[in-house]
Amino acid sequence: MPGAELRPFLFESGYLNRKSIMGSLAVVILRKKIAGLSSANLERFVLRARRALNLRGTVDVIVTSNSELRALNRRFRGKDKPTDVLSFPSLEIADKASRRVLGDVAISIDIARQNAARLGHPVANELRILILHGLLHVAGWDHERDNGAMARKEKQLRIQLKLESGLIEREQPCTRSSSSMRTLTRRARA
Repeated sequence: MPGAELRPFLFESGYLNRKSIMGSLAVVILRKKIAGLSSANLERFVLRARRALNLRGTVDVIVTSNSELRALNRRFRGKDKPTDVLSFPSLEIADKASRRVLGDVAISIDIARQNAARLGHPVANELRILILHGLLHVAGWDHERDNGAMARKEKQLRIQLKLESGLIEREQPCTRSSSSMRTLTRRARA
């Protein structure tokens, strides 16, 4: 469903509540435990990546299972399969803080673990790569339509943030089992 947002689903499902997001610039929800990694650690990365992209506003990230990503993909895109990352850009304005809500990113920890094992780097690094990719989509970039502009921006940011190869670079249709990043709504770049 184009135009649908993850935030209402997160509130309905009890993942978020108003108290948890008030005054926060990034909320990371880990629905599955990840050895050696905390929500706070990923929240710091989201803030660094957001600054590198020169974005102002709040971003929420949920790291969850294949089954939940599959349900989100089915509900919002009509595709009955899990995917690595979904992006939900928003034009909503946050409550009293009057901070702009940039959007939400949902990531499959199961696919992140598979990718990390296949590529020989830690799961934490894979999550950061997926978060960066999702943030680019939240910011309005679209690698499926921009003739390489998002790939160039992602590469520049990966170098700046000291990350391994990005999603777009390593995407090879015959070997990649998960679908490419999907943006559920499109916004014009500012």
